[in-house]
Amino acid sequence: MSERINEAKELSSKGFNCAQSVVGACCEKYGIDKETAMKFAGSFGGGLRCGEVCGAVTGATMIIGLKYGQYLPDDVKAKEKCGEITLAFMEEYKKRNNSFLCKELLGYDPRDKEKAEKSQDKKKAICSNAIELAINMLEEMEI
Repeated sequence: MSERINEAKELSSKGFNCAQSVVGACCEKYGIDKETAMKFAGSFGGGLRCGEVCGAVTGATMIIGLKYGQYLPDDVKAKEKCGEITLAFMEEYKKRNNSFLCKELLGYDPRDKEKAEKSQDKKKAICSNAIELAINMLEEMEI
């Protein structure tokens, strides 16, 4: 298991969401301090808190953006490249994990507090796998 996966899993075990765990394990490579990264990823867990795109996937796409993202208004090539790499990541993640939607991965809507309460162990395992897959894929893509 890679050092980044170990760090991400440690962050998750401390109570950080999936997006924070992925971003926190990868951000410093791209010049973003961990405190800033953890704050900007804070609202992306649980599929934006409503079961949409998995936080691990969102965190990974943030890292893709840090490496390839457009920051000059007329840099169309960077915008296109970042978009292509993001789309390729999303498609491959879905292929490997059957979905990139949090509610589909968990099997329930995370806003359903009763189901969430009953599914804590299942959620930990699913999120751990989602984080590991996202970071493995980033490493395979040399990001």
